[in-house]
Amino acid sequence: MRELHSPPSHGPGHRPLPGRPPLGRSQGGDRRPGRSWTPQRTIALIAAASGAVVLVACSSSSSGTSTGSPSATLPNASAFSGEPPSAIASAAQSLLASASAAAVSASAAASEAAASLSAAASSFQASVSAQQAATREKAASVLSGVTDGGNALNDVTITGLPRQSTGGLHAVVVTIQNPGPNAASYAVQVDFTDSSGKAVDSSIVGAENVPANGKAQPVAFSRQPADQPLTPVVVRAVRY
Repeated sequence: MRELHSPPSHGPGHRPLPGRPPLGRSQGGDRRPGRSWTPQRTIALIAAASGAVVLVACSSSSSGTSTGSPSATLPNASAFSGEPPSAIASAAQSLLASASAAAVSASAAASEAAASLSAAASSFQASVSAQQAATREKAASVLSGVTDGGNALNDVTITGLPRQSTGGLHAVVVTIQNPGPNAASYAVQVDFTDSSGKAVDSSIVGAENVPANGKAQPVAFSRQPADQPLTPVVVRAVRY
């Protein structure tokens, strides 16, 4: 182990070497301060390091690298100022409101018309049935024993009634003309056929004591839906 020796002290008569300053002094002649490690210097270094850490954390948070999810905050509605709608928007809204009101009105009118038509059809049926109630049973009984067209087909014609007066039902006026010299009673069957000629409904009417050279005009109708195309045909007619 080497022994460390302090530099030799210089006596009062020692002179420094030329070109080199004396030990312990700067070139300007001032003595350099010593770099002793004091407690104050340690605290200052720790504070500087802590400030650097805080700066790095703030930089990471502002750059978007933070893994925490931000909490959503709803905007405050009272902080916004609105403006009244433009003239075009107001006109469009007015047109939409008018169209909606018109649609509601049309729907109500259609429902009212349908209800009125149904009521008219029911009233028509009740009226006809009341008028012919006395003769229908007798006419049905007479026709039950007839296998052909009967003996009075040439005495009967039919005429359609307008839908406005029947509540939309298919109905015809059965005109019975008595050409004989004496009064007679009649029983008539009218079938309502579809486009193929098939009978889908049938109506029996009668007239009693039709005078000579006189006529009677009972009404025959179908209870099938009004929108179904039907053709009335006289299939049997009996004079008795």
